[in-house]
Amino acid sequence: MSESIIQFESVSKSYPLYDQVRGVKHLLFNFPHNFKTLRQIRYEALRGISFEVRRGEQFGVIGHNGAGKSTTLGLIAGVIKPTTGRVIVRGRVSPLLSLGAGFHTDLSGRENILLNGILMGLTRREVQARMAEIVEFSGLGEFVDRPIRVYSSGMLARLGFSVVAHLDPEILLIDEVLSVGDIRFRQKCIAKIREFKRTGVTMVLVSHSVHLVAKLCNRAMWIENQTIRKIGKARVVVDAYCNAANLEPLVSVDDSYMADL
Repeated sequence: MSESIIQFESVSKSYPLYDQVRGVKHLLFNFPHNFKTLRQIRYEALRGISFEVRRGEQFGVIGHNGAGKSTTLGLIAGVIKPTTGRVIVRGRVSPLLSLGAGFHTDLSGRENILLNGILMGLTRREVQARMAEIVEFSGLGEFVDRPIRVYSSGMLARLGFSVVAHLDPEILLIDEVLSVGDIRFRQKCIAKIREFKRTGVTMVLVSHSVHLVAKLCNRAMWIENQTIRKIGKARVVVDAYCNAANLEPLVSVDDSYMADL
């Protein structure tokens, strides 16, 4: 059995609900009491979850909106910290969590490629050596030298995936980004993911497409009400999720482009 590369040990994450404040006057009138009360009003995004992802595994996370899926990815990426418990990650994380995340709108696509590569731990020389391949894969043409504030969401998706896919990811985090872009670029992304699978890149995928999770992942985790409902082989977890939601197994929307996975 391969080693564990990601571990969650009784992890909980909660956020204060500052929108519950009824105004500055109300807060200041009895500040010590109101401030203490405010600190106690929190939204619990995850509650005591424990699981592991093994090196080279493709691991899916499914669940309804608000279940805690994206929070789980954020904890793996290190962009947020657990309220309680411990998250252990052994390897360099390459997050593909949202369109344009980590991009500077005033910089060109080419400059953002360099910036993101350095932020991911590569040297300027290493990024420059991959620059031509990244630009070619993105298919952005002359737009790669324009500020990304003029990019469409599809162009941002092209740039984001191209950067991550060509900077030797060890742990790749994907959050609902494979459904954007035209069919030709989706096929290029799928071919790259198949290459990742062959070369043993660890992938954690959050998606509402149970079809995609069942086809792409070895194992899956179903999160419901901020806790783990089921974890195991991807197809078994997906079928259990579909049954609970009164859906036919592997029901999906516009997943025909995944047929060759």
